[in-house]
Amino acid sequence: MKGENKSKLQMSNPFGGFVSCNDLKRMILMLMLLILKTEILRADWSVTFENPNPCAVKGSSVQFRCSYNYEDGQTVKKTAWYKGVSNNGSWVRVKLSDLPSYDNRSEYVGDNQHDCGLALHDLLLNDTGYYYFRFDTEKFGWKSKKSVYLSVTEPRARVYPDTVKTGDEVTLECETSCQLHSTVWYKDGRQVAKPSFRAQAEDAGKYVCAVQGQESVRSDPVALDVHYPPMDVSLKVGSGQMLTVEASHIGPYLCQARNTVGENISAEVLLTPSAEEHGVWTWSSFIFIFGVKVVILLVLSLVIIRAWRKGSKSAGEKEEDNCDYENISTAAMDDKDRGTQLEISVEGL
Repeated sequence: MKGENKSKLQMSNPFGGFVSCNDLKRMILMLMLLILKTEILRADWSVTFENPNPCAVKGSSVQFRCSYNYEDGQTVKKTAWYKGVSNNGSWVRVKLSDLPSYDNRSEYVGDNQHDCGLALHDLLLNDTGYYYFRFDTEKFGWKSKKSVYLSVTEPRARVYPDTVKTGDEVTLECETSCQLHSTVWYKDGRQVAKPSFRAQAEDAGKYVCAVQGQESVRSDPVALDVHYPPMDVSLKVGSGQMLTVEASHIGPYLCQARNTVGENISAEVLLTPSAEEHGVWTWSSFIFIFGVKVVILLVLSLVIIRAWRKGSKSAGEKEEDNCDYENISTAAMDDKDRGTQLEISVEGL
C-alpha cells in the first residue's frame, strides 16, 4: 500500500525521472516569486514621456520632456536617445549620435538622475518619426517600450481667391499638417488684423503666415491681386502736350480714366492764361505785327526811292535837250522887258 501511495505522489519529468509534488510546489512558488519580483522591478524601472505626440514647425526647436526611474542603490552610467528607422523591412532603433543629420542639432538636456529631456533644433521635415530613450546602470539596462512621435510641419499660406476686385471678400488660410496654436498673418512685413476682409486697393501685396509663438518661422509668400477702377484722377494744366492758347480755348476742362473694372472723372479745371502766358502771347503778337509793318515800310521805301530815282533821271535828260531854247527865250525876254521899261519912261515925260 505504501508503495502504491508513493507512486501516486510522483509525476513524470519530461527531462527524465520523476518530480515529487513537494518539488513541484517549490517550483511553482519560485516562479510566482520571480513574477512578483519582475513586477516590482517594473514598478521601480520606468520611462515616462510628458507629451508623447509633440508637433513643431520646420526650422524651429522642440523639447521632449521625459523622466526615468530605477531601483534604489543603482547608479546610471549611460543615457541615449534613439530613433526608429526602417531598415530592409525591419524596424530598428538607431542612436541619434550615429545619424549624421542630427549632428549639432540634438542636445541632451537631462541628467543621470531622473531627467531624460531631449532638445532638437532647426527641425527638418524628415525629423518626423518615433523616438526612444534608454539608460544603463552598472547592473541593468532599460529601454522605453513606448515612444515619442514627433510631427514636423511647415505653414503653408493660401489666399482665396487670389485675384479680386475692390469690395470682394478675401480669406487668408494658414495650413499645417497638425494642430497648432493660432496663426498670425503679415503683409509686406506688417501684421494683418483679420484673416478675412473686403478687399481694397491698398490690400494688394504679398502675405505670409506663422504659428503664434514661433513667428520667426514663416511660410512662403503668396500674392493677392486687387483690381480697382482708376483712382485719384486729376487734370493738371501746364503739363503734357504744349498747345497754343487761344481765346476759344479758355473755359472748364476735365478728363476721364477708364479700365476693365470701372471709370473715374477728374474735377473740373478752369483754363485761363496766366499773367506770364498772357504777356508772352501779347509780346509775340506785337513782335509779329511790328515785323510785318517794318517789312511793309521797307518795301514801300524801296519802291519810293526807286520811283524817285527814275523820275530824277527823266528830268535830267529833258533839261539837256532844251538847254539852247531856254537861253534864247531868256534873252528875248530881257529885250522885251527893256522895251517896256523905255515906253513907260517916254510916256512919263
